Amino acid sequence: MQVTIGEELMLLSLDDESGVAKEAASAGWAVAGGILADLVLAGRVTVDDGRLAVADRTPTGDPLLDGRLDRLAEWADRKADEKAAGKAAGKAADRVAGQAKASDWLTRDRPTAVRDAVQRLCERGLVTEERHRAFGLFPVRRYPEADPTVERELRERLAAAVLRGEDPDARTATLIALIHATRLYRLAFPDLPRKEVEPRFAAIAAGEWASGPVGEAIRNTQAAIAAITVVTAATAATTAVIT
Repeated sequence: MQVTIGEELMLLSLDDESGVAKEAASAGWAVAGGILADLVLAGRVTVDDGRLAVADRTPTGDPLLDGRLDRLAEWADRKADEKAAGKAAGKAADRVAGQAKASDWLTRDRPTAVRDAVQRLCERGLVTEERHRAFGLFPVRRYPEADPTVERELRERLAAAVLRGEDPDARTATLIALIHATRLYRLAFPDLPRKEVEPRFAAIAAGEWASGPVGEAIRNTQAAIAAITVVTAATAATTAVIT
């Protein structure tokens, strides 16, 4: 079964037995980035110097990607209209506001990306939804694993590339680059110390596994996610100190 990179990252985050998302904040960025990266690999979106553009609006045939492509295209069109209006009015601030930045899209898309990825995993029968109320009051949803075959194959691909030094294909390398950008090494290899796997993650992320515009777009996406997660972590740390 072929699943999207965003779904693969969601599978890594969800605890197999409890269905609770591990490292949920960082995983959310990774999932949003994974969906965007799949659209780049499919030739539907470009990311150049941190800015997004829709290159082809033809559906991919995957419901998760096509739903996101429609939303992204609508958002990019709105940004283009804002930029045009800013230019017509001669307002520099409006021209800046009208830029379709990858970081802005990822920030906007993260909550719905996680929700949609989980929903798609449920539709595929890979996880099952369980609902209950915490303390009898608050609704809680959990997504324990129902079919382990896809995650097992996923972890084997990661082990082959990271632990055994095999050359990954572009899709697996993209997945590894996103894990590296969000520092989610423990989701991929929960039993290994970070120092044992991080160098290989970094080497693959910086490698020449995808050349030309596609490779550059993936690296731009990776850089945008890495920058966001650094700012988010710093903000959280500052808030903790203040409170």
